[in-house]
Amino acid sequence: MNQIAIKDIIDRKRKNGKKIVVLTAYDFPFAKLVDQAGVDIVLVGDSVGMVCLGYDSTVPVTMRDMLYHVKAVSRAVKHALIVADMPFGSYDTVERTLRNAKRLIQQSGANAVKLEGGSFVLDQVKALVGSGCPVMGHVGMTPQTASQLGGYKVQGRNPEDAERLVKEAQALERAGVFSIVLECIPASLSEQITKILKIPTIGIGAGPSTDGQVLVLHDMLGFESSVKPRFVRRYAELSNTVVDAIRKYSEDVRDGEYPTLDESFQ
Repeated sequence: MNQIAIKDIIDRKRKNGKKIVVLTAYDFPFAKLVDQAGVDIVLVGDSVGMVCLGYDSTVPVTMRDMLYHVKAVSRAVKHALIVADMPFGSYDTVERTLRNAKRLIQQSGANAVKLEGGSFVLDQVKALVGSGCPVMGHVGMTPQTASQLGGYKVQGRNPEDAERLVKEAQALERAGVFSIVLECIPASLSEQITKILKIPTIGIGAGPSTDGQVLVLHDMLGFESSVKPRFVRRYAELSNTVVDAIRKYSEDVRDGEYPTLDESFQ
């Protein structure tokens, strides 16, 4: 099975209309399972900071963190397109953006990078696309700048903000992004943006009308989390499964029931 290419993702919207499936992954074993399950895009998100590293936000995540996790994922994925988030502070100038994006692609094995924001990243996007680096955009609720947006809240509910998001999405398309993540915006607005754009939209908390959907893997698998966003559907409850298994193992060790002679070398 050949690896999915950027053109394949764009063609999903322009030719066959088949929905695009995106999931996050941050390490080799989960990335291998996600790829085997047949998703289209594996996003190595800066959400790794909250999911795997114990941070309260994505802001503390560094380029070193991203390089480490993208390398692990790229060693596992054979079919899906790999998109790597550019962490906070790694794309505040064109020169820094080009340097860091090339590291994610050349050194870590990403196929594309993702930047958050609209008008203030247009120069960076144009420079990346001009250098041959595929870019995924991201508008709406942007976690790296959530504090400026009033926290993790739905964006684009009033007419002025909605119009701004439409214009930002259009500007990003003109700048050359191959797709755009729409995060935490009203379903009607995401439907409007999806109809206007010729490139695919990937929704997260943006309703059913986008060209694809993305979720954080650990959220949809039901790992322990203090917050369960409205848009998350749990397809498993692995937190309970893992805790139960560890408790059973602990009981067996303490009761002398593990290991048995059959589980020992003679």
